Amino acid sequence: MGRWEPDAQGRLERAALDLYAERGFDHTTVAEIAQRAGVTERTFFRHFTDKREVLFRGDELARIIVGTLTAASESLAPLDAVTAAFESTADFFDARRPYSKKRRAVIDANPALQERELIKLASISTMVGEALRGRGVPEPAASLTAEAGTAVFKVAFERWLDDPAERSIAVHIRETAAHLRSVTRR
Repeated sequence: MGRWEPDAQGRLERAALDLYAERGFDHTTVAEIAQRAGVTERTFFRHFTDKREVLFRGDELARIIVGTLTAASESLAPLDAVTAAFESTADFFDARRPYSKKRRAVIDANPALQERELIKLASISTMVGEALRGRGVPEPAASLTAEAGTAVFKVAFERWLDDPAERSIAVHIRETAAHLRSVTRR
């Protein structure tokens, strides 16, 4: 096994996604993922708690989003700060569009993975709400803004995946946030 090759986590993610697409999530084992990636099962578990977690890098995304939100100018309105925080994920996502499309197909085919996706989004929303409260945004505005921002991201993400022009996810986040603002002003 070539376990000393660099980027074990990336190789595990790609191997898992390929196997899930080929065989289905339920018919793929951790041993098969590790073998395809050229690592041991032990290495797999150093990077991921289980085979579902390979598809969900929510912790990394949450760090990007919350870090950007925490550093945002205090002069920004809460929803503008949250929108900018979600836009900051563009570098992460734009380079991974083919992977993200394949990932969506795997998740869409498995109800348990759909549930996990919703749980990860809820977790991100909770962290965004905490960051907003840390910026002095009172309740219920902090929770409402966090939920609205997460909904904007969720809709923008789907639009981004289906965009034939392959524009940046940041563009879709801005456009989706503008749509939200337009329906709240009527």
